[in-house]
Formats: sequence, structure tokens, C-alpha cells
Amino acid sequence: MTSRRVVATEKTYLDNNGKGVSEPSNIAPAVPASVIWKLLSFTFAMITLPIGTYFFTVNYVFHGNSTYAGATAAVMANVVLIAYVIVAMKEDQSERQEEEERKKKSI
Repeated sequence: MTSRRVVATEKTYLDNNGKGVSEPSNIAPAVPASVIWKLLSFTFAMITLPIGTYFFTVNYVFHGNSTYAGATAAVMANVVLIAYVIVAMKEDQSERQEEEERKKKSI
């Protein structure tokens, strides 16, 4: 048989005089919109750039040689991936610098 454990720090509806939650809720998004847009743009680039590169190079650059066109498309996929990693690292560094500046100002 189980019973409900009452935690001393837990506020119930009656503890708040029937007024509901005493603290305002945080409705801010967990991930900023700029991060979502960067992810979507790099996803779009990862899909379209290698495929577009393949068809462009197989028809106009390598004149039907699909081996070289496929290798070029693979290189372009790696370029997009490396660019995403670089952008993510720079964003992380800028957030750390902002935090350090806030700490310095508050001291």
C-alpha cells in the first residue's frame, strides 16, 4: 500500500490561499530563435548544396563523369558540416564572453 509523502517545502493549493501559483511561470523558449534558424539554414544547405553540386558538375564541369561529381558533392557536404561546427563554436565563445563581461560589471 502506498501513501503520499508530504514535502515540507512543497506548497499546496491551500497554502497559497486559493490563489494558485505564487510565483510567475517562466514561458521563455528553451532554445533561442536564432539557434533554430541557423540549424534550419544549415539543414537546408546540407540537403541542397551537395545534390546541386553533383548535378551541376556532372553536366557542366566533368561532362558525364559521375565519380568526380560524386567526390565533389561529398566535399561540399563536408564543407557545410565544418561551417556549421565553426559557427556553433563561435556562438558558444560569444556567449561565454558575454557572461564574463556581466560578471565583471556586477563585481
